[in-house]
Amino acid sequence: MIVTIAAVKSHQLALIASVHSSPKLVEVNWLQVGDSWHSSKSIPKLKKHYGLVDQDFTFIAQNSLSKDVPAQALLIEAIAQLITYFEGKRQIFDLPLDISLGTEFQQQVWRALQGIKHGETISYATLAQRVGNPKGFRAVANANGKNPFSIIIPCHRVIASDGKLGGYTGGLDKKAYLLALEGVSYKT
Repeated sequence: MIVTIAAVKSHQLALIASVHSSPKLVEVNWLQVGDSWHSSKSIPKLKKHYGLVDQDFTFIAQNSLSKDVPAQALLIEAIAQLITYFEGKRQIFDLPLDISLGTEFQQQVWRALQGIKHGETISYATLAQRVGNPKGFRAVANANGKNPFSIIIPCHRVIASDGKLGGYTGGLDKKAYLLALEGVSYKT
């Protein structure tokens, strides 16, 4: 696995890519001020899932990534797409994602999240209906919170039924920022 920290529009994001023959992103998440990618709760899960228990992840600084190495080229492309999103020039991400770390239900929710259009919000209850579990809004909210691809799989577009923000793994300030960036209003 290759890890890089990207500073995108003054936000720190940790990006992790697999190094297989056709690399895929395995995580893109916010870092809180003072956090390091080493402190990510997902690192032990990723190591176990990919059989890397006795191996370490390779950290490569954003400005040291090479387009000549497929996994690094993927990280460069992910950073470029995130930058254009934050500039308001991108609405859809086109990146290979490995969502296999999630349970079958989580993967179903994450795929449904990708169907929420830029600038649109839905409630947790609506998302539960979309995945065929109309009474499972708490389970959907839990799966939403385990989304390893903040921003790219747009869990920030799911809000409470009363129009308020609800939760967000990156923090409500980040969720509010992303929704404002997409021109969405919500109740406070």
